[in-house]
Amino acid sequence: MHTKIKSILIIGALLSLTTSCFQDESVSAPVKTNPVSDDPIDIYIQTNFIDKYGVAVRYRYVDRYVDQNKRVTPPKRELVEPMLDFLTDFWVDPFINVPNGRKFFEDYVPAEVIFIGSTIYNADGTVTLGTADAGARITLSEVNDIDITNKNWIFRQLGTIYHEFAHIMHQRNNLPPSWQEISPQGYTSLGSWYNLTDEEALQRGFVSPYGTSTFNEDFAEVVAFILYKPDFYERYINDEVGCTTSDCDLRNEGRAKLRRKYNAILSHYQQYVGVDLLEVRAIIQAKL
Repeated sequence: MHTKIKSILIIGALLSLTTSCFQDESVSAPVKTNPVSDDPIDIYIQTNFIDKYGVAVRYRYVDRYVDQNKRVTPPKRELVEPMLDFLTDFWVDPFINVPNGRKFFEDYVPAEVIFIGSTIYNADGTVTLGTADAGARITLSEVNDIDITNKNWIFRQLGTIYHEFAHIMHQRNNLPPSWQEISPQGYTSLGSWYNLTDEEALQRGFVSPYGTSTFNEDFAEVVAFILYKPDFYERYINDEVGCTTSDCDLRNEGRAKLRRKYNAILSHYQQYVGVDLLEVRAIIQAKL
C-alpha cells in the first residue's frame, strides 16, 4: 500500500496542515542493503541503520522514489546526518528502549527511508510531507528545513513518521476488533475530509479531519497523536467539566469515542507485539 501523509491544502491565501494517503499495490519490497561506499555519510548509514536494523536510508535524488507529477528538491548533503540523528533520537530510541520494543522495531521497520529536501508539491495544489509504500518504504520531506528548536517542524516530522509506522502495524495485524463500529457515521472520504475543521472532527470522534477519511487513516492518526501530542489527554481524552454549550457537549461525545479508540489501540499493540505505547510516549515526551 502506498500511503501519503501530512498534506497541506492551499486554498487561496489560506494554508492549513492536514494529512493525505493513497494506495499503490505495485510497490515491491526494496533491498535492505547498500553498495559498499567510502563516502562518510554512507558509512554512517551503514553503521547506524543498515547493520543495526536492516534499513537503508536514501538521500541522493532518484526519480523513481517520487511520482513524476510531483516537484521536489533533494536534501542538502550537510543536513543528512543531522536528520539521521533526529530519527535515531525520536523514532529508533523510544521504541527500542521499552520492553519488547527492539524486536518490534526490527521486525516492523521498513526496508528503506527516503529523504526529500523540500515538501512534495502535487499537481492539485497540495503538498505532501511524507509517504509510506507497502510497509517497505517511508519517505520524509522537508529535510532542508530541519530545525530541532522549531516545535512546528518537529511535530510535522514526528506526525509523519509515527503515522506511517502505524500503517505497517495494521497492515500486518489488521485493525483492532470492532474499530469500524466506534464512529461509523463520522467518516467522510479521501476527497472530502479537508472540508472539516479540527473542531468538527473532534465532535465526530476523530483526532484530525484526515482521520475521518478511512478506517486505516483514523487508526494511524490516533497512534501518532498518542505518541507526539503533548496535550493529547487534555484535548482528546479528558472531558470538559461543566459544559454550558452544545459544542462542549458534542466535544465530550467525540472524546467518549476517542477513549474507545485509545483503549483499543493500546490493547492491540500489547496483544500483537507486546509494546506499551504509553512507555514509548513517555520517552518521546521527555525529549520534547
